[in-house]
Amino acid sequence: MNNVTNILRKNRRILLDLNPTGKAKVNREKLNEKGFDFTYFTSQYVTKEGAVYHFCYEQGYLAMDKSWYLLVVKKESPKQQPL
Repeated sequence: MNNVTNILRKNRRILLDLNPTGKAKVNREKLNEKGFDFTYFTSQYVTKEGAVYHFCYEQGYLAMDKSWYLLVVKKESPKQQPL
């Protein structure tokens, strides 16, 4: 379990490093060079159009084609007000 946690944390750090502004486009080769492991992620989000975003905690990525990825940051949903 510690190994999986370490991989997820490393993936998150890589995404943070490559996405300082909250939205970026990066080549798969760059992710591979830094040691990103595409096998591990914490959640997925599927859009109405069927696009699948993978997240490592709040840092996410979307495969745009075979070699390019869109990096994003998950926005917090507003908390519901108590009745």
